[in-house]
Amino acid sequence: MKLLDLIPENELKDAVLSEYEKRLVLYRLTDERLKKKYSVSFEEFEKKNVVKEKGFSWEVERDAMDWEHAVEGIRYIQEKINKIKQADNGN
Repeated sequence: MKLLDLIPENELKDAVLSEYEKRLVLYRLTDERLKKKYSVSFEEFEKKNVVKEKGFSWEVERDAMDWEHAVEGIRYIQEKINKIKQADNGN
């Protein structure tokens, strides 16, 4: 039996959108927290090579990884949300 046989398509779409929007909020919170902590955007953080500047400390390395994940997550999730909404408007 297929999932669409058990759950209507609009319920699945709403559930996926809700999950994506939650992730987007978490990614944006991480992005804003780290922007505030380092007083730069992620792009500036990378360009200035802050990880090297701060002596490759574990804290800064971890922040860099978390920040990159958040920035990429924002881009990816926003793209997915837009595609779902565009498909919905096309119907």
